[in-house]
Amino acid sequence: MEKTLARRAALVGGLLISSLGFGTIGFMVVEGYPAFDAFYMTLITVATVGYMEIHPLSHAGRVFNSFLILFGVSAVFFGVGALTQTIIELELQDTFGKRRRKRVIDGLKDHYIICGFGRVGRHAAFELQRTGVPFVIIDRSEPRAEMARQAGMHVIVADSTRDESLRQAGILRARGLVSALATDADNVFVILSAKTLNPKLTVVTRASEEEAEQKLRLAGADTVFAPFSMAGHRLAQALVRPHVSTFLDFATTAMGLDVAIEQVEVARSSEVIAKSLKELHLSRDYGVIVMAIKKAGGEMLFNPPAESTIAAGDYLIAMGAIENLQKLEKLVTARA
Repeated sequence: MEKTLARRAALVGGLLISSLGFGTIGFMVVEGYPAFDAFYMTLITVATVGYMEIHPLSHAGRVFNSFLILFGVSAVFFGVGALTQTIIELELQDTFGKRRRKRVIDGLKDHYIICGFGRVGRHAAFELQRTGVPFVIIDRSEPRAEMARQAGMHVIVADSTRDESLRQAGILRARGLVSALATDADNVFVILSAKTLNPKLTVVTRASEEEAEQKLRLAGADTVFAPFSMAGHRLAQALVRPHVSTFLDFATTAMGLDVAIEQVEVARSSEVIAKSLKELHLSRDYGVIVMAIKKAGGEMLFNPPAESTIAAGDYLIAMGAIENLQKLEKLVTARA
């Protein structure tokens, strides 16, 4: 639509310049007017301001002026009308588009909220989009918001630190929140507001300074990432353990590959409850590797033995093809 507006604006400009040029040359040729007088006569004719003729017109001049009124003025009016129509269409499209986006966001449930669409928030958003989970972005910058819309994401242009903005994003119905604002102080404020509105919300955030990690956790963050310390750790790992680093990159991103690491919760009525990993044959029958079990009590079992039994509320952290992980999720959530 913006391209249409630009094209029609160019059309109006072209019609106006053509009409003024045609009229000016015509009065110079037909009536012998000086260039400025011919331009002025054309201008008051095309603008329909109703001034008197600056010089008496001959019969030929009146015929030419009639032609200029019929075609020149009509052309300009047509162009202006087309431009006005486009502007009105843009306004209506924006109004109805906002209403439609609001309805979509209001209908989301168990979704995620990303506060901030900067470098960190942008990567988080693209990762959530890649995995197909619903989410909403809150960012106060219109250019960044437009970038998110162009990528097909739901976005609200607002201040993430305001409770009303979080409510618009459906925080009362949300499952989790990523606070990726530029400063630790803003992230603390967002976390406090989010946990006050929805205490069950899972909150993940970033820490710009190492000393801010504890404060962010005290504010209610479930997980805090320090990008600089993590980057330094990974750089050192890449030097001394390059193959381990390559595997971690593969396991945690798997960009463009049909492999992922997923956590699946065991339902309370699942048929796998009280069964061991050996009995389930997950590797043979489902093609997944159970890397860890997060017990309902909080204990994390890495590389669990085959005799490990599954209980309700446990999380199986498994690696495998995406379609196999989906089969695993159906297995542990199916009723016995």
